[in-house]
Amino acid sequence: MQTTKTKTEPNKVDQRIKLLDITMKRNHYRQDALIEILHKAQSAFGYLEPDILEYIARGLKLPLSRVYGVATFYHLFSLKPSGVHSCVVCMGTACYVKGSDRILTALEKELSIHVGETTSDNQISLMSARCLGACGIAPAIVFDGTVIGKQDPETAIEKVKAIEKSKVIRSKEWI
Repeated sequence: MQTTKTKTEPNKVDQRIKLLDITMKRNHYRQDALIEILHKAQSAFGYLEPDILEYIARGLKLPLSRVYGVATFYHLFSLKPSGVHSCVVCMGTACYVKGSDRILTALEKELSIHVGETTSDNQISLMSARCLGACGIAPAIVFDGTVIGKQDPETAIEKVKAIEKSKVIRSKEWI
């Protein structure tokens, strides 16, 4: 497979396919290495597009349904491209009791998307997590990999507006 439907330079696609080939070869094309190979593919491509899932299925001699099943079962895999920025709202018990449901609803309204979706300009992906393990600072949100606690709908929306305003946010601006 030399081309995919991604909107990137051909040389970059070739390098990513080569990386995927090396990973499958290093694992001796073992079917039990599927999760590791999917992880490498997502790392290289940003998400698991259908062409890549088919390529992996052929390479490991697995039914596409099994590859797709694993890719959709585990939360760490994504079948859609994610936004430039990510926002993950914790929905664990402590966060939920302290209002994370209201934060999530406010963010969905502000961004005009639902959980699991990305804004139309591909800037922000909104997700939820069952628990971040940050119960002491509940309710917690992860903005671009930085956990921020004691949030409320207003502060979460302020952070989202900062992204929309600048389009580039450095991690220290979140704190």
